[in-house]
Amino acid sequence: MFPRSASTDWQSAKMEEVARSIFIGGTGSNVGKSWMATALCRLLVRRGVRVAPFKAQNMSNNSHPCPEGGEIGRSQVAQAEACGLAPMVKMNPVLLKPAGDSRSQVILHGKVWQTIDAREYYHHAPFLRQEALKAYEALASSFDIIVIEGAGSVAEINLWDRDFTNLSMAQAVGARSLLVADIERGGVFASILGTLDLLPKEYRMLFRAFAVNRFRGDRSLFETGVTILEEKSGLSCLGVFPFAPDLHLDAEDSLASPSNVQKTEQPAQIAVIRFPRISNSTDFRLLPNADWLDRPNGLHYRFIILPGTKSTIADLEWLRRAGLAHWIIEQHKSGATIIGICGGYQMLGETIDDPHGLDGTPGSVAGLGLLPVHTRMEPEKTTAKREACTPAGVRFQAYEIHMGRTVSELSAQPFAILADGAREGIRRNRVIGTYLHGALESPDVVAELFECRPPVDPVKDRHYDALADWLELSASPGVLAELIEG
Repeated sequence: MFPRSASTDWQSAKMEEVARSIFIGGTGSNVGKSWMATALCRLLVRRGVRVAPFKAQNMSNNSHPCPEGGEIGRSQVAQAEACGLAPMVKMNPVLLKPAGDSRSQVILHGKVWQTIDAREYYHHAPFLRQEALKAYEALASSFDIIVIEGAGSVAEINLWDRDFTNLSMAQAVGARSLLVADIERGGVFASILGTLDLLPKEYRMLFRAFAVNRFRGDRSLFETGVTILEEKSGLSCLGVFPFAPDLHLDAEDSLASPSNVQKTEQPAQIAVIRFPRISNSTDFRLLPNADWLDRPNGLHYRFIILPGTKSTIADLEWLRRAGLAHWIIEQHKSGATIIGICGGYQMLGETIDDPHGLDGTPGSVAGLGLLPVHTRMEPEKTTAKREACTPAGVRFQAYEIHMGRTVSELSAQPFAILADGAREGIRRNRVIGTYLHGALESPDVVAELFECRPPVDPVKDRHYDALADWLELSASPGVLAELIEG
């Protein structure tokens, strides 16, 4: 019934372990795997362990460049930061960036590999599986412990013959495994016990413990529930972990929707367009009071932001169909400042030329015409970290991830000056365009642009320590030690 070994073709490549590994799997998506992995990374670092994160395959348009070049998913960037490390492409060897309903750009070892549909991708799974294992081996040679994050549910039984992110990876490297479930969703007993019941014996034996996440209220009321779960699963409970709304991590994908951010009671002055293929929504974590729009409304805003997108031309067409293109132009006429980042910047120009069909069908389309710039899509992808300074003197860190080159017809004030003296982006007539992701993650840039100080604590390091405290305070010391030390 089961694919007896989704990892049989890995066995010949399985190496003598040079690092212990801990696999964090989930009963579903968005149950807290990234939180648990990040918390564990930070906790181990505080205990003097050389630790690094790993995720064989990620699917997200929220990515970040590595100092060595190339890009990886934001969850592994956050985990690397929690480890006190610079992000490395080995930490996330395969990244899928959805480019349409059934197509994704495949990033392999940080670089664009192919843009293919789901069925074609599955044909390449054996090759990508081996590449992921090579990346793991290279990473494991330099650390004491590797914390491996899974994807979605570990019990997607229809995918076991092609999956290399979850238990086949854990089995291949001999990882001690933790199963994470979200009690806030309801059905936690069925989630944990049903997941374990679906696993073949060789996968089931990998798990050492389970964790119940996002519990609200008095956790002692769930003591009987823990006993039932331990008796029926045969596993130990690592802990019942409280809901922690004050802790923040960069969003990995659309399931961590910006609309779920806690808003203040002040009326919104900023609107962010929610493109169907939005990328790098982490740019807006300091703007919790922004309205996220997918259709026009009757309100007037001081600022409207067009974010990055994985498919500029397709989302520009969507913008027009939704009536938002005309609405944005009318808002600008009424006094609003329009800000475009990356793909949003490209949309604000006069034209977008795509002679190679990199963004769909080859051709040229008209932009919104709010900036005197023209964009030409090019096969070579730009991925780079930047140091920049605004014309007002605000220094900040940023990064570029885009395909395409944008040039201006006129001399205009830049959005920023890069460290090498190059002028980046444009500011003209209450319209701003830039390729610099992360600019709005600087509180000083936010204060300059929006004339307000962001209400969110911008110091990530405090959150990583708070996350490690969250784990340590709620975990059973004995179960945690067994998971870490075996």
